[in-house]
Amino acid sequence: MAAPAIEVMLVDDHAVVRMGFRMLLESAADMKVVAESESGEEAYRIYQEKHPDVVVMDISMPGIGGLEAVNRIIAKDPAARILVLSAHEDTMHPRRVLKAGALGYLTKRSAAEELIQAIRQVAQGKTFIEPGIAQQLAMQQLSGEKSLVDVLSAREFEVFMLLAQGKTVAEIADMLHLSPRTVGTHLYNIKQKLNASNSAELALIAMRAGLIQNS
Repeated sequence: MAAPAIEVMLVDDHAVVRMGFRMLLESAADMKVVAESESGEEAYRIYQEKHPDVVVMDISMPGIGGLEAVNRIIAKDPAARILVLSAHEDTMHPRRVLKAGALGYLTKRSAAEELIQAIRQVAQGKTFIEPGIAQQLAMQQLSGEKSLVDVLSAREFEVFMLLAQGKTVAEIADMLHLSPRTVGTHLYNIKQKLNASNSAELALIAMRAGLIQNS
């Protein structure tokens, strides 16, 4: 008798991206997409209803975002199996999501077969990290290299990334569903922790950490 299909929930704020992934996954005989979500808040709620075998989660979304969604789902269900699929190719994002409890990290430019392989592995409770990123993480661990931005909390890191990308406090407040005052407090704490006096210095720190590209 065939094993039951791996039940997957797709979390991405772009409907076209979710549709593409759904078509890809449902072409695999052993997978079934049982739920979709366009935000971290919705993902957290739907996870508790559906309890899928694997959550395929984007990081950069409006609202609480993927990193906080991983934190909340794992806090509620430590056995949750989450694979993060992100456009970020640095090592800071994978380090943070793996620390939060995700089992896998893959960039969106990965081959289709790699995504299917990653989901199968994560469904078994195993870790899957894209080979290129795994190598970078290993090198950093061996050299004992620490990043300046490691001192930021998950929410501060999210605000920091948006600030570094040139977003204003009002835009960030809108994107993360926070009050401008709360974002202002995060901004103050970020500057204190990173010893930066303005947004240009924050962008420079992000660039040096490989978090944003120098256009």
